[in-house]
Amino acid sequence: MTRETYLGIDLGTSGVKAALIDPTGTVVAEAHQPLSVSRPHPGWSEQGPEDWWQATLAALDALAAKAPKDMAALRGLGLSGQMHGAVLLDAADAVLRPAILWNDMRSAEECAALETDAPDLHAITGNLAMPGFTAPKLIWVARHEPAIFEKVAKVLLPKDYLRLRLTGEHISEMSDAAGTLWLDVGRRDWSDTILAATGLARNHMPALVEGTAVAGALRAELRARWGISSPVPVAGGGGDNAASACGIGAITPGKGFVSLGTSGVLFVADDRFSPNTAGAVHSFCHALPGMWHQMGVILSASDSLNWIANLVGRDVVELTGSVARGYRGPGEEIFLPYLSGERTPHNDATARGSFTGLSHLSTAESMTQAVMEGVAFAFRDCQRVLAEAGTRVDQLIAVGGGSRSRLWLEMIATNLDTEILLPEAGDYGAAFGAARLGLCAATNAAPSEICTAPAIAERIAPRADLRVAFDAQYARYRALHPAIRDARKSGG
Repeated sequence: MTRETYLGIDLGTSGVKAALIDPTGTVVAEAHQPLSVSRPHPGWSEQGPEDWWQATLAALDALAAKAPKDMAALRGLGLSGQMHGAVLLDAADAVLRPAILWNDMRSAEECAALETDAPDLHAITGNLAMPGFTAPKLIWVARHEPAIFEKVAKVLLPKDYLRLRLTGEHISEMSDAAGTLWLDVGRRDWSDTILAATGLARNHMPALVEGTAVAGALRAELRARWGISSPVPVAGGGGDNAASACGIGAITPGKGFVSLGTSGVLFVADDRFSPNTAGAVHSFCHALPGMWHQMGVILSASDSLNWIANLVGRDVVELTGSVARGYRGPGEEIFLPYLSGERTPHNDATARGSFTGLSHLSTAESMTQAVMEGVAFAFRDCQRVLAEAGTRVDQLIAVGGGSRSRLWLEMIATNLDTEILLPEAGDYGAAFGAARLGLCAATNAAPSEICTAPAIAERIAPRADLRVAFDAQYARYRALHPAIRDARKSGG
């Protein structure tokens, strides 16, 4: 007898990933299709929604070719994807312009206008107006492309455009919607006040469901394409980080993850809405009913390490291994990892990376050590402002490519004064979490039974012998950004 399967689709910026799991959560097949980003002007970042759809079809065709019986046994589907993107549709669901992505910086002036026009923005949305969010993008379109703005009938997020093509429904869910700046995050509903401030109304928005709820069904012609005989409910799903949290079991208060990818994320689940806009904390709904989450986001985590390795012409693994062999704690060099600006806690797109404490004794190893420590301090900054929001951190699981460096995890664990768990080998990302949400929607299974933590390979404890030295270095680190920022503003 063929086992039932559940599919997760994650629409990332660099590609579409699809993961097929069985009822036990074991991944039975995966596929990936790459995507490219268009940058027609400095600071702009766009993609074509039709390219997303064609990549999705190609990924699912590949799954069907690789595992035809498992694909034919599909019984539930979940969606995840890059957050904040603006997909603009007319009354016939035709795409009006390329989607403006999460890393598009064109709407800085519109953010300032929204902060002025919607004085209750922080209290309602729990977040600052940042160019990455969706609402400022629509203000930009209204100002610079008014003919397009007048035709807008619906605004969808990237993964929810895929839902439209898969099911014919205009539906989103709470975690992704929280990243638009149109959601009343505490009430889990669209805010008429913020919509009006951007020239839109509730009818421009998709319907809202929870991430574990059914949000449409796979079209009959697509079922026929992949040989699927039974109906396939499509779950609400989740934004990429919320779906990843479902993939690694961060679904109860105090549980979270530290992600050492290109960017860095400190994600912690909570059972209440706990904003801290002064610290540039992201406060969003979780993908599960009655749950929220807070995130500190740093823009250059592993990206900083790749940068220094490229600069000195060394392999990253070899370079970090050399640092680990001679490591005795912080040295003179300090690095601010703001190569692409910074979100948490500074919300400063103009911030730039800096080295201090360089001398004739500085080496590639000592500078790389400072880069690793600087990223650890940036995570400590995130933890500090999360704590100011009342968010506690009980357990963190390490994910992302940077988690392969044990020394880096020790640095982070020591600075956060929190044990970090390293899972056994496997992919616990957004596609896997989305598949779990699809399973919950299809079977009415309790998320607590499905979204469990992975087996742990190792526990990385804080190093007591380095705590005092890190505390002193962190104090110096914290003093540097305001001093350098003020010097840059004064032309010094």
